[in-house]
Amino acid sequence: MSKKAKILWTTDNKETALLMVCLYAHNAILKGWMDEVEVLVWGASQRLISEDAEVRAKVEAMVKDGVKVVACLKCADTMEITAPLQSCGIDVFYTGELLSSWINSGETIVSV
Repeated sequence: MSKKAKILWTTDNKETALLMVCLYAHNAILKGWMDEVEVLVWGASQRLISEDAEVRAKVEAMVKDGVKVVACLKCADTMEITAPLQSCGIDVFYTGELLSSWINSGETIVSV
């Protein structure tokens, strides 16, 4: 059975982003704690990634190392930050159905 981590990241708090979301998600892949890590970036966290170079660099490194990072297209378009998110390797699309599938799967979702 595959070990999977699903993280819903909504906060724009930089400390939480760096010291929880990015730190855990990246290490879970690098250290083999999880086989798959998927991070759904929604709302204010998207602006943080697009505007903060340190956070953006961490996200780019996570993506490079195999963490799947996706973001809500509606939020990104509303904030006019779709292109900067895509340039980080983030897959940007309408994510309501994805989140619903996470919830309906019964798997644990970490929400930050």
